[in-house]
Amino acid sequence: MQPGLSPLSPRDQRPPTPETDYPESLTSYPEEDYSPVGSFSEPRSASPLATPPGWSLRVNPDGQTLYTNHFTQEQWVRLEDQYGKPYFYNPHDASVQWELPQVPVPAPRSIHKSSQESETPAQASPPEEKTKTLDKAGVLHRTKTVDKGKRLRKKHWSASWTVLEGGVLTFFKDSKASAAGGLRQPPKLSTPEYTVDLRGASLSWAPKDKSSRKNVLELRSRDGSEYLIQHDSEAIISTWHKAIGEGIQELSADLPPEEESESSSADFGSSERLGSWRGEEEARPGAGAVIPESDLSRVRQRLRKFLLKRPTLQSLREKGYIKDQVFGCALAALCERERSSVPRFVQQCIRTVEARGLDIDGLYRISGNLATIQKLRYKVDHDERLDLDDGRWEDVHVITGALKLFFRELPEPLFPFSHFPKFIAAIKLQDQAQRSRCVRDLVRSLPAPNHDTLRLLFQHLCRVIEHGDQNRMSVQSVAIVFGPTLLRPETEETSMPMTMVFQNQVVELILQRCSDIFQPH
Repeated sequence: MQPGLSPLSPRDQRPPTPETDYPESLTSYPEEDYSPVGSFSEPRSASPLATPPGWSLRVNPDGQTLYTNHFTQEQWVRLEDQYGKPYFYNPHDASVQWELPQVPVPAPRSIHKSSQESETPAQASPPEEKTKTLDKAGVLHRTKTVDKGKRLRKKHWSASWTVLEGGVLTFFKDSKASAAGGLRQPPKLSTPEYTVDLRGASLSWAPKDKSSRKNVLELRSRDGSEYLIQHDSEAIISTWHKAIGEGIQELSADLPPEEESESSSADFGSSERLGSWRGEEEARPGAGAVIPESDLSRVRQRLRKFLLKRPTLQSLREKGYIKDQVFGCALAALCERERSSVPRFVQQCIRTVEARGLDIDGLYRISGNLATIQKLRYKVDHDERLDLDDGRWEDVHVITGALKLFFRELPEPLFPFSHFPKFIAAIKLQDQAQRSRCVRDLVRSLPAPNHDTLRLLFQHLCRVIEHGDQNRMSVQSVAIVFGPTLLRPETEETSMPMTMVFQNQVVELILQRCSDIFQPH
């Protein structure tokens, strides 16, 4: 049997949200901001119907009685037919029933006893679920700046219908006009674009470097996302600041202690700001109180303990967590660590190049694959057992490129900075015999690691030049490649092109007089 009075027509149906927050026309918007006090009211004491188990009851401002299922959130409206008999109407599927559907309520975990009837068990209560409460709604300008820790390149400000309900802040895609227009046809109501769970979130006034707009809030969620929220009215944005902040504080009580300590409170960002921002933040309406000095000293104490507990760099090296690198290490320190006068990597590269073939075209002039060279560099820095015969390093140009990179990344070049002006002055001498003799004496005066590494390298380059008919590498070609790498000034000079010419001439002279300059072992 169906009730005699037909339910509300589809055009009068409304979404299950308080009507005070969804007015009929745009003219009724009080500056696009709504704080629906009492939208969710308690059941009237004179209500003729008792609330069945598993249902909650509320009365909207129009006087309609709404029943909400605790488990499915299904809603039914209580109406009366022409004879005054109550029945129930479901706005979702337009169905009507004389009674509310029965809800299977599980047995309570504990029996509550009232003070008056201590022997009578109280009515079984549904599972502990907080009924969603519409705290605030209105139109705000918003943009998303960080998406789960990834900073977005551009800010896309847009007006958005914003709803704060049950600890969740929802930004709808459409603005107030489209949202209000869809009220008469609820299925067409805009879908949410961003949904922010306020549990563990933090809220602060955004600094000027985040946005040039005024009255901007910065909201950070637990998943690492960040949003900027703005309204031209300072009064309205302050009420939003207060409402969101209170929501965060209420939800932080449900967090475990370790999560609560890591998450910031709503006012932490505004009260913790340093420098000139502090005065401005405290002057804003609704800004948080200054953190007590005792809390700050406690934070400093914890940081001090943490820093003192950090292991030393030497202990990390001894345990093998940190390995000293080869590339970029000072030549003397590297040789001392390896207990050799020539770095092991230099010796390996020279042996490999000479074994693979000195007749390869463009040896040391043609660059190898840069990505593979970087992989080889990483292998050298992190693995002591380097095998250059591995198939990954079969291209000889990768080996030669890595060797040149090693010399380029030395903190001080193979020809030390202190010797650079002396070599340049020597190469400028007009007398050829005096020039050769002066360069020879300077080479022999180099520190042992520099001298021995230089001797091994130049003897190898001389063998490269001997195969010049096949690899097309002459003395001049090798000098052009290695001049700027092995010999460079500590500071850039104004006449760099001319200096580069002298650098190449020094290398060229040493290659030509290699057997005379470097004494045999």
